[in-house]
Amino acid sequence: MEPGSKSEVQGRVIDTNIVELSPLEWRVLTSLKREFEVDEITQAPWQARAREAGVTIDEFVRVAHALSARGVIGRFSTFLEHVKPSGAGERVTRYNALFHWRVPPGREIEAGTEIGRHHILTHAYWREGGPEFGDVNLMAVAHGTEKAVLLAHKDAIDRHLADVRIPVLYTNVFWGGRSEIKPSEISPVEYAAWAKRVGLAV
Repeated sequence: MEPGSKSEVQGRVIDTNIVELSPLEWRVLTSLKREFEVDEITQAPWQARAREAGVTIDEFVRVAHALSARGVIGRFSTFLEHVKPSGAGERVTRYNALFHWRVPPGREIEAGTEIGRHHILTHAYWREGGPEFGDVNLMAVAHGTEKAVLLAHKDAIDRHLADVRIPVLYTNVFWGGRSEIKPSEISPVEYAAWAKRVGLAV
């Protein structure tokens, strides 16, 4: 991918919302999002997950579709740990870059949609980094096999922000050797099991 490769349209903003889930929806979501073990990769991987959730496969699929339609289910990824080698022993990626920017307050969404145009990024988000991180307010993640190429992508994004007249007050790159994608939900099923293990009343 060439540095600067980007979409003709701005990145899409996904806001955060509180969604109330029923016990059934939580059971399905928890089973749906749990990592697959190697022996679970079969032609019908959801059959066992439906049994785990205590429902038929038809009910499991119905609830999963309803959760997806409500925007509850986030992304799924094949690279749960980005630095692990493939089955052939090759690394899919060597470097995990977290790009940081501080833009003027009030311009976070505008800047984020411009950053989000760039194809190299897996995701970008508005997060207040605080003084320890130079008061950055936008972050984005990119993975690659060559550090210099990732830095060239970062430079291209910075030039694009300058071209669209969004001031960058501070920027930096953090490098991570290990990066995992985990479900962001806190399952009440898991919480109840943890609370029982540590002796909390639920």
